Amino acid sequence: MDQFIVKPLFGGTEVHWYTITNVTLWMAIIVLAIIGLMVLGTAGRNRIPSRMQSVAEMAYGFVYKMVEDVAGRDALRFFPYIFSLFMFIVCANVLGLIPTAFTVTSHFAVTIVLALAVFLTVTILGFVLHGTQFLGLFWVSSAPMVMRPMLALIELISYFVRPVSHSIRLAGNMMAGHAVIKVFAGFAAIALVSPISIVAIVGMYGLELLVAFIQAYVFTILTCVYLKDALHPAH
Repeated sequence: MDQFIVKPLFGGTEVHWYTITNVTLWMAIIVLAIIGLMVLGTAGRNRIPSRMQSVAEMAYGFVYKMVEDVAGRDALRFFPYIFSLFMFIVCANVLGLIPTAFTVTSHFAVTIVLALAVFLTVTILGFVLHGTQFLGLFWVSSAPMVMRPMLALIELISYFVRPVSHSIRLAGNMMAGHAVIKVFAGFAAIALVSPISIVAIVGMYGLELLVAFIQAYVFTILTCVYLKDALHPAH
């Protein structure tokens, strides 16, 4: 599991909150990659778009449509935040597939911050917009009265579990895929198993590329679902 170890960039072994690590480096690279794609790629705004411009426009349209369909048109004011989340996660996942790179989304410390940011934003927004009526999200009025307190407790627990499941799903999937590739790579040194190992690595690499996009999509669409609850708790 050495590929997931956080290491200081400038010597030493101790990691403090102010230490510049390999995680810091790759987060900076991710941000620069997003800027390069979205700013430089669309700077020309050609009628016949370049490949970079096409990718940027497709990503923009994909997330815009997702927010509109899942959370409603009134949620489009939060589109910049949701789009930033999607681009950060998908770029982190894809760049993490580069050999010797560091996958920042494989660390729970990173994904829990992203999930808590969504959780706090949605919760605060719900109370700001609806006040105490936001608590109606936990009261299942369509259920029989005798079952409503129990269902309210279940809904309340599931609500506070959201950031945990939201973050573990992303970190777990990214870590598991990279660990499997590392296992197959370990068999590549064995002469008889080497061809099979290489084929397995190529197959897993393709699967991981697909998972990189799927996990970014899942994280983003769940954010839209949670945002819809804050905007329309009665639904």
